[in-house]
Amino acid sequence: MELMTKLIRMNLSVINKLADICSVERSRSVQDKIGSFMAHEYQSDLEYHTVELHGFQAEYIIPKKIEHDGIILYLHGGGYVSGNIKYARGFGSLLSANNHIKVLSVAYRLAPEHIFPAALDDALSAYCYLMDNGYSPDRIILCGESAGGGLVFSLSLKLKEENLPLPCGIIAVSPWSDLTMSGNSYEENREKDPSMTKKRLQFYAQCYTEQVKLPLVSPLFADLTGFPPSLIFVGGDEIMLSDSVDLHEKLCEYGCKSSLHIAPDMWHIYLLYGIKQAKNDMKKIPVFLREVLHEGT
Repeated sequence: MELMTKLIRMNLSVINKLADICSVERSRSVQDKIGSFMAHEYQSDLEYHTVELHGFQAEYIIPKKIEHDGIILYLHGGGYVSGNIKYARGFGSLLSANNHIKVLSVAYRLAPEHIFPAALDDALSAYCYLMDNGYSPDRIILCGESAGGGLVFSLSLKLKEENLPLPCGIIAVSPWSDLTMSGNSYEENREKDPSMTKKRLQFYAQCYTEQVKLPLVSPLFADLTGFPPSLIFVGGDEIMLSDSVDLHEKLCEYGCKSSLHIAPDMWHIYLLYGIKQAKNDMKKIPVFLREVLHEGT
């Protein structure tokens, strides 16, 4: 493991111990600063345009050089409790700049002020907004990390229920697909994960809803028939590993195309940290985009 990766892992372990005792307000403040820091590196290559959508904000992120005829609808993580437009701008900027594609990042309403289905309703509104503004579903790719990674699958399920067309692809980074936290990794990786605890996830789940077994909350328990191709990234050491592995296996059982990439020794949402492993795995995203957008075929 390279030195930078070791240092980040050590710092995450320290932060992880403090995060369980932080207030919601403090967690939100820290997360928003992280987003601003992430976006800073890419801002000279991007344009930002904020839009107001039915009680929440979204932001177009547009690269100066566009290579893909489509758009990524990005739903951020934060346990459904943290993350505003500043945080969403972070990974949204990375996605747009690295892949030369437009992104609409969504600052959906947060719990506990706005419980389920507020986040899902906002995600649906953002998707419909894109369709109303000229983007056909075969040009829309969903992407999310952590809670947002679960939410992109919940959104796809909601689209099915509403008889609306599904997107052409899904990219999920460490998706939280099982809010019941029933997977084996919650115990098997408990001592190895430097970035997340079951206690914190239980708090997030309680803030979001009491109905954790609902498929629209925990898409692992949904009928996934007809879902578009999925690209899933997860760290091998994270307690939420089972959420990705089990979801991938279920997608395959339902006849869906799914590609799962488990990064050895990595932690939750490792793809956002700019380390060597993350940069190598990020190269899989433009390949996936070309496939689902049917470019070069």
